[in-house]
Amino acid sequence: MCKGKQLAPVAVSCYILVSLLASISDGNPIRRNSTVSGTSEGDISSKIITIKTNDATVNVTASNRSIGKKTNETVSNTTDIAKPTIQSADTKTDTKINISYNTEDLEEPITKDVIRRVWYKRQGESDEQPTGAECPPLGLESLRVDDTRLRASSTERFGLGAHRGRLNIQSGIEDGDIYDGAWCAGHKDTNQWLEVDARRPTKFTAVILQGRSSIWSWDWVTSYKVQLSNDTYNWTPSMNGTEEAIFEGNTDTETPVLGTLPVPVVARYLRINPQTWYENGTICLRAEIMGCPLPDPNNIYTLETDQGSTDKLDFQHHNYKEMRKFMKAVNEECPNITRIYSIGKSHQGLKMYVMEISDNPGKHELGEPEFRYVAGMHGNEALGRELVLNLMQYMCQEYRKGNPRIVHLVKETRIHLLPSMNPDGYEMAAKKGSELSGWALGRYSYEGIDMNHNFADLNSVMWDAQEIEMDKKKVPNHYIPIPEYYTSETAMVATETRAVINWMQLIPFVLSANLHGGELVVTYPYDMTRDWAPKDLTPTPDDSFFRWLATVYATTNQVMVNPDRRHCHNEDFMQGNNIINGANWHTVPGSMNDFSYLHTNCFEVTVELSCDKFPHESELPTEWENNKESLLVYMEQVSVKQPARLLCSAFTGLGNLTWFPLQGYCTLHAFLFFVYSAFDGDYWRLLNPGEYEVTAKAEGYFPSTRLCRVNYEPYPTICDFTLTKTPKQRLREILAKGGKIPKDLMLRLRQIRLRKLRASTKAINRRRSQ
Repeated sequence: MCKGKQLAPVAVSCYILVSLLASISDGNPIRRNSTVSGTSEGDISSKIITIKTNDATVNVTASNRSIGKKTNETVSNTTDIAKPTIQSADTKTDTKINISYNTEDLEEPITKDVIRRVWYKRQGESDEQPTGAECPPLGLESLRVDDTRLRASSTERFGLGAHRGRLNIQSGIEDGDIYDGAWCAGHKDTNQWLEVDARRPTKFTAVILQGRSSIWSWDWVTSYKVQLSNDTYNWTPSMNGTEEAIFEGNTDTETPVLGTLPVPVVARYLRINPQTWYENGTICLRAEIMGCPLPDPNNIYTLETDQGSTDKLDFQHHNYKEMRKFMKAVNEECPNITRIYSIGKSHQGLKMYVMEISDNPGKHELGEPEFRYVAGMHGNEALGRELVLNLMQYMCQEYRKGNPRIVHLVKETRIHLLPSMNPDGYEMAAKKGSELSGWALGRYSYEGIDMNHNFADLNSVMWDAQEIEMDKKKVPNHYIPIPEYYTSETAMVATETRAVINWMQLIPFVLSANLHGGELVVTYPYDMTRDWAPKDLTPTPDDSFFRWLATVYATTNQVMVNPDRRHCHNEDFMQGNNIINGANWHTVPGSMNDFSYLHTNCFEVTVELSCDKFPHESELPTEWENNKESLLVYMEQVSVKQPARLLCSAFTGLGNLTWFPLQGYCTLHAFLFFVYSAFDGDYWRLLNPGEYEVTAKAEGYFPSTRLCRVNYEPYPTICDFTLTKTPKQRLREILAKGGKIPKDLMLRLRQIRLRKLRASTKAINRRRSQ
């Protein structure tokens, strides 16, 4: 057991990577001629290793971290989950087991069946860009247009002011609060307007309109006019030939509708003038304006223009086909440090590609932590997808240039980048485009499942166990087995979710981040409240460390640290330094963050990257600059370059054709932590600096305990363990081979029997005396 004397956290939070180094001491040499091959069944239950040698074949369960309690249980849709391969590399001193997914051949064409399902065009559909959308948005949704540039003829109340008339802005829960979901006029007549100042000559091409976001009211504009001006005194209407153009508005509150100007007009100001509205509602709208800014040397606001990025990256939105080409190009540019594999397929048959970046792609190296970025869980939150693709290209380019920071990351960390967890949802949103997909189109899987609520609810399992157990510290909060109901064929579990769980179980990830969009905040576990309250502070035993991880990202994000920025929708996260406990924002049962923490040993946070879920292509360079440093710094939290971490590498042996998964236990803040080793023995634990009593255990071996102190030095602390086989294990192996029992072992067994006999005799005498 590991009884930790926790040091008080310091202002600059430090932490550690914990693992254990154990060697097997049994006097028996390891077989050098043994080879390891194997399959991991396509389900997410048990993982079986087949060890083939010259003499025998032994099937060994890799670990007890299965998705369910039944090791032979299978689940539906198993053909959509990638089957990893298991390889071995023999040396004179040890045998290493390596698990990896097969490398993908992106030259392989997409099957006709998948093309028909995903890109089938209904009658009237076209791939052509809508007329008027050739110019970028001014930035009402992305907040590039600040509140001072929005005016209105009248306002129903402050919470429905002109500053709330932004496309896709979301309202607060209470009707009448200051964070309502649209601009609403104070009068019902045709003289009302919403005005936007472009601050420079702009060729206006289109207006996108949306109704009011509210759970209490239904309000939208059904038709409107557009007026333009250069000075706000003289206004010219948009004309359709000789008549004033009237644009068709909305028929519901959420679907964005594009209104293209018959003739593009150059002006500085634009007004939206509602003419008709929903008969049972009032004049309310959310809007985005499409326009191409024109050069104006006399414009004093020119310096406010986004500078973009100096990095030569492919800043555009990539659909599935383009993403394949892009990843293939990066792999061909840096074949020595990149590898592409798939963890499974979506419901529609699109592969879930992962880019691995490492100095030895395809191999888990001893003492090298595994890191992952997951993007696109919600298909319409496209910014994370593009940032992950940009990160692949950037790391490849900088590695080739010899950038010491990137070279260190590549050599010291095995990085896995999943740009699209929900490729079906992305394709649905991408068909509409960045401005017309709305707030929810593509969020869910093709089956209509929200994947961030689709992982097994292990929080309830843990809390129920704590209610029963008198000693709370005996209830572990890692490697909690998945309930049987979740593994049944009738369980509503998305194919993509199953693939990700399988991925989590097979690769010993240490740190991860789940990239979302629609807000500017970093959330950390737990995401679910204990009593099913709508929101409540629900920290983990590692709360201080999680807050540090969240702070690392938030304080290096250029937008989050801007004190003058306005909040995105209806909550001001700047008061909490742009980080929040997930459950204290809103409860999310079955989140990937909580599942990763409770079922594996991986710490994960959720990063809400931008107010705009699906930013326009022209905004991608700026978004990259906003997040580049954050993405790199967060990855560096598992690099040995960072201070105060304990690196423990654990070896397990294949002596006598047997593989033993090593287990580690640690007690911190009166909670019990379990850590299982990877296949070649190393395992990790993120902890704050302190003094820890760590115990290493393996089946058939005596446990070993030692004190490990974690300081603030900028290098890892190694904890080595030597495990000795138990006499019973030695006897079992000797008898299995038909050998004779050595005299020292017979003597040892006799001593153990005598010790047990004395203990039982004392117990019997004690009961008799009572």
